[in-house]
Amino acid sequence: MPKLDDTHTVSRIIKRLEELEQDVEVSAKDFRAVLTQEQHDAYERAWVAQQALRKKKRARTKAEELELGWKSKREVRIQTLKAARDEAWNNIEAVWDKKLFDAEVRQGRIYFDSLNQALKEGKDQRSAALFANNELTRAGLRRLDGQIVHSLLPREREIRRMEDLIIARIRNKMSDEELEQIAIAEGIELDALKKDIKRILKENGEK
Repeated sequence: MPKLDDTHTVSRIIKRLEELEQDVEVSAKDFRAVLTQEQHDAYERAWVAQQALRKKKRARTKAEELELGWKSKREVRIQTLKAARDEAWNNIEAVWDKKLFDAEVRQGRIYFDSLNQALKEGKDQRSAALFANNELTRAGLRRLDGQIVHSLLPREREIRRMEDLIIARIRNKMSDEELEQIAIAEGIELDALKKDIKRILKENGEK
């Protein structure tokens, strides 16, 4: 199973949020797992404040509970997850920039280390390049020869789909100038990039 990182934070928070909103029980461990230490500390403070409020002001009806600002533990959890979701969305672009940069650095290191290893073992340039690209595939990174290998497990495919969707959402909010820079970096036409963004959003039921 691929390792989860900060780029999966939004989808993990949304999953727990949807479960709570549908009144599905979420364990304390699963709830804690999608929050930072600061976010969980804020949740603890909010729940302590609610308990103090209940002791200070009594309510006899649901209407009085609402008027006094009473919240159940589930409601405090939902409030916490919504705030965490919004914070994660605000940070997602920076998170992806770092991941893409790290992936490019790792991709280059693996490729050239593997290429040099193969050449030292007596392989010709073509065979060494094929070996290096195969090493990229094994590492779950994009090959430099443009070949696409469909060898992902269902879980990996789902994570890749979520990654593509998040990137498409971010790019859909960018200006033409920003998209043009991305298109140049990826070696494609701007119109092709825009069509790809629309395709991914449409495939996931978004506009």
